This record gives sequence, structure tokens and C-alpha cells, in this order.
Amino acid sequence: MFDTMTFTKIMGGLCGTFLVFLLGKWAAEEIYHVGGGGHGEEHQAAYVIEVDEGEGGGEEEEEAVTLASLYSDADVGAGERVFGKCKACHQAEEGANGVGPHLYGVVGRDVGSADGYGSYSGALSEAADVWTPENLYAFLENPSGYAPGTSMSYNGLSKPEDRANVIAFLDQTDGDMTEVAAEEGAEESASAEEGTEEEATEEASAEEGSEEQATEEASAEEGSEEEATEEASAEEGSEEEATEEASAEEGSEEEATEESSAEESSDEGGSEEQAAEESSGGEGGGSAFAAMVAAADAADGEQAFRKCAACHKAEEEANGVGPHLVGVVGRDIGSVEGFNYSDALAGLDGQWTADELNAWLEDPKGYAPGNKMAYRGVRKEEERAALVKYLESTGN
Repeated sequence: MFDTMTFTKIMGGLCGTFLVFLLGKWAAEEIYHVGGGGHGEEHQAAYVIEVDEGEGGGEEEEEAVTLASLYSDADVGAGERVFGKCKACHQAEEGANGVGPHLYGVVGRDVGSADGYGSYSGALSEAADVWTPENLYAFLENPSGYAPGTSMSYNGLSKPEDRANVIAFLDQTDGDMTEVAAEEGAEESASAEEGTEEEATEEASAEEGSEEQATEEASAEEGSEEEATEEASAEEGSEEEATEEASAEEGSEEEATEESSAEESSDEGGSEEQAAEESSGGEGGGSAFAAMVAAADAADGEQAFRKCAACHKAEEEANGVGPHLVGVVGRDIGSVEGFNYSDALAGLDGQWTADELNAWLEDPKGYAPGNKMAYRGVRKEEERAALVKYLESTGN
């Protein structure tokens, strides 16, 4: 049997052990919470990542690339290079069928209608009726996806720019270019952007109005100061009048001297103006653009002409897709022998002066609506001046 002292010692040991256990548990919890690994509801994370639940995924939307935006700046020369991938099966010459049908004038042509080619798959006629630029754009991206079951084995062109360029090249093979209208969604977004710009302009105008009002108030204060100054000036004016009367007598003598000097200067000025007119041809000199052409570098123009080399030749009198440009500066519009001009150009009178070429190169469609020119124009005036300078050198 245990005596009282022994029992007391045993109970004391148990209580001490339990107390040590509680202290250890408390210390462990404190360390665990400080380290940030607790799972209790009261636990606070070191930082919080905010998630916008209203927008799924949180990914930024890429700006939509449309055929209309790409087609307006399409590069025919680049499209011809891309077409090199297609030459194993297709040709761009009329009637030259191979493994695939010829693609001369394919833009705007009915699907499955190439003369002399009879190996079309039924999948194409089910996918589209006419090869519009939009249909070709979708077909070239993924032929088998656009027309499942087609015999076209090519995987497609992944880059939108390549597809737009090659369609532009094929579009100009028959001399007629197709206009690609902008999508309604793109027009609406553009209108919305213009609306925000107008709102910003109105706000800026309102701020300018407040600034003008402050300026007017300041001007009113200055006006009161000016009135005081004018009163002081009136007093000084009486003194000046006396001085003017004295100088009037001296002025009569000076007038006689000035009259004789004026006659001499008019004779000299007339001879100088006459010499200037003779040096400028009597027409007041050329235009500002003509001056830019005179100062331009023909080498820069030759480099810019590379964009035109797919359709025109400037070093030999040989017509291509477009007429040759040897000696074009000063040549009558639509006068190259052997080239079939569109009615839009054939009906124009006059010559290809520097200014006319400037207007033509800036906007061919606007200059002569309905012409066959596939290129959309040269935007930079300096580049147009250098180009005309180079073309001018080809006629020398």
C-alpha cells in the first residue's frame, strides 16, 4: 500500500508532466502561427492575391487583326515571294493547270471553275461559292479545317500578313483589284474610340474656356492701367506736338531727298526683278514638291522603287503587270504603246509632272477611281520625292 507521501509525489509528477505538455503545445502553436503555416480561421496570410471574379481567365484580349486592315497595306511583292510555296502545285498564269488549278484571276472567281481542270473535290463547292478575299483568307489559314475532305494537302499559312499579301498578289494577276470592306464590329469600335476622343476634346475646350475667362479678367485689369497710361501720354502729347512742328520744316527737306532716292531705287529694283523672272522662267518657280524632288537622293528613290518592281520596270522599256516607267516624268498620261490601260487612266489628259506623280503615288485610287493599280500608295512625302527623283533619272 502506498502511504500518503508516496501518493502525493506521484500526483505531483503527473501534474508537472501535464503542465510541461501544455506549455510545449502553447509554444508550438505560437511558433506555427508566426511562421504562417496555420490552418485556423483566424489565420491571416502574409499577402493576398486579388482575383477579379467578374472576368473569366484574367487573360488580356488580343487586338483583333482583320483582313480589311491588312489588305489596305498588303505588299504585292511579298505576296509573290510567299506564292513560291504554292508553285509546286499551282501557277499564276492563265490556263496553266498543274497538280492544282491555275490561280490567275482566282479572286472573285467561282469555286471549281478553272478552265481545263477537272480534279476538284466536292468539299470545296460545299464550303464556298465564290473565292472572295475573305473566303481565301479563311481557306489559306487551314484548308482541311475550312473544307473538310478537300484534296488540298497543304497545312496552310499561319501568319495573317502572309495570307493577305499572297491574296493581294493573286488579286492583281488579272489587273483588277477587289475592295475589302471593314467589318461592322471594327467600324463600331473605331466610332467608340472617336467618341472618347471627342469627349476629351470637349473637356480640353472647357478648360481652355476657363483659362480665356481668366485672361479676359486680367486684360480688364490691364485696361484700367492702360487708361491711366493714356492720360499721362496725353500730357506728353502736347509737348510732342511742339516738337513735331519744329521737325516738320526739316521733313520737307528730307522729302525732296527721298524722292530722288526712290527714283534711283525703282530703276535698280526693276532690273533685279526682271532678272529674277528670267531665271525662274517667268512663272514664279516650281512647286514645293518639285523643290523636294530637286533636293532628293535618287539612290533612296531606287531603294523605294523595290516595292514597285513586282509590276513595273524602270530600266528597260518592257511592260509587265503595269507599263514601263522609263522616262515617265514628263510623259503623257496613258501613252505607253502596247499596254492596255484602264478607262480611268486612258481618259485622263496631261502629263506626268512631278506634282501629278506625287498625287498619284499618294493615293492611286483617289487620283483615278476605277484604275487597275493594286498598290495602295506611298504615305511619306519624302519617299515620294525620292521615288520621282529616281524615275526622273531613268529618262536621262
